[in-house]
Amino acid sequence: MSLLKRLLRPTPPPPTESSVEIDGQRFPVLLRVSPTTRRLTLRFDAKEDRLVVVRPKGVPAREALTFVAERTDWIRARLAAVPPRVPFADGVPIPLLGVPHIIRHRPEARRGVWIENGEIGVSGLPEHLPRRLADWLKGRARTEITPRAHALAARLGRPDRPVGRISLRDGRTRWGSCTANGDLSFSWRLVLAPEDVLHYVVAHEVAHLVELNHSHRFWKAVRDLAGDTTDAQRWLKEHGTRLHRYG
Repeated sequence: MSLLKRLLRPTPPPPTESSVEIDGQRFPVLLRVSPTTRRLTLRFDAKEDRLVVVRPKGVPAREALTFVAERTDWIRARLAAVPPRVPFADGVPIPLLGVPHIIRHRPEARRGVWIENGEIGVSGLPEHLPRRLADWLKGRARTEITPRAHALAARLGRPDRPVGRISLRDGRTRWGSCTANGDLSFSWRLVLAPEDVLHYVVAHEVAHLVELNHSHRFWKAVRDLAGDTTDAQRWLKEHGTRLHRYG
């Protein structure tokens, strides 16, 4: 999208918050307005444990809440399928590139965060453990993703389409993205997934350096970089939500 089109695109109003009651329990609802959507849509945000409704401009909030209330069966099924939260705490297992590791709090160690014998040691005060471990995982994600993206881009054989800036985020709906100028963005939570899944997502976004679409040529580029990605795509579809439940 050109800069002029972005400037002329109408700015949607800020989202509002509400709630609905289902089976005697209240659930937060985030109401968003989209100037481009033509119908009401509903999804469950597993990261924030809330429902998200996107409504067209001009559709009142009360109509959106009625839309939610009429879909209690879908909401019950979705809630039942959401994996439990897994805190970053002593003794809790978490995956690193898909391999389970046990978190061990070692307050006396003064070593920061480290891996040893299938465990992830974390020193410091207990109240600092979740943030310290999350920061370490983000750093580990960067060391896994950044050189991989540059190596895959080099295999494209297009020096005119280099990798731009690489950033890590904690997006709710996208595992990666690529801009027209070659900037790449990835979810740091990919470092929790099996390595072939992380590799697929990096290859997917790198392929967008030469094909900013999902055409046959794009998928050929993905296969050239990562081989058959059927299993990785299936894993993300079946288990991707679980990655947002850690921490």
